[in-house]
Amino acid sequence: MRANLFSFFFVVLASSFILSCDKKTEDFETEQLEDYLNLQSGKYITYRLDSTVFVQQGRREETHSYQEKHVVDALRTDNLGRPSYRIFRYLRDTAGTQPWMPAGSYWITSLRNTIEVIENNLRSIRLILPVKQDETWKGNRFLPNNPYGPVHGDEFNNDDNMYDWDFTYESTGESMTFNGQPVNDIITIKHIDESANAPVTDPNTYGFINYSEDKYAKGIGLVYQRYIMWEYQLIPGGPSPYKVGFGVKRSMIDRN
Repeated sequence: MRANLFSFFFVVLASSFILSCDKKTEDFETEQLEDYLNLQSGKYITYRLDSTVFVQQGRREETHSYQEKHVVDALRTDNLGRPSYRIFRYLRDTAGTQPWMPAGSYWITSLRNTIEVIENNLRSIRLILPVKQDETWKGNRFLPNNPYGPVHGDEFNNDDNMYDWDFTYESTGESMTFNGQPVNDIITIKHIDESANAPVTDPNTYGFINYSEDKYAKGIGLVYQRYIMWEYQLIPGGPSPYKVGFGVKRSMIDRN
């Protein structure tokens, strides 16, 4: 009798486990990554863009602000021959009084389980399935070592080993307000968060910061982005300390 009861309870537990796994699998499979984008020709998002640059040979930090519009072009083919959407960028003043000026483009490629972005021939994996908290992947695994060397020089060390960054779904289902507009179903992807002596409090000590995160809203796309990489460098017996690198912050202000 005990053996029969054990067999019965084992079957019930096994059936419950299988049903539970099937339901979770079904939930993950029904969610589409394109739900977190709006890849239709003519759709756009306008951002407040704050760009941090270092001038006077890195001795002075400035923040330049703009309005930036990202507009979805028609479905085309990326440089790997895959169906992709080209996204055009435009800039104008923060007050929105000047005409839009072209400011480059990039590609969004939607695959079965990933969303990739290619810009300046640098390819990254921005989203993956399943979309769940703490899911992690190597989002920069297609990047070469020192990808920003052509712009910032070989002495810029922050971008060494970027291919090993762990992208992580830090949170899901968030709600935020952008320019007075409530936005729901937001996911946050943290790419990197490391620093030393940043902000610089000890002028005689090397410092750096690598910080990167994206926020995507379901049915909208990218609503917030913060991307900061700089080094505070000291050369013994050389010129005064200086910074090299960049910072970018985007926050949605409008969309169609």
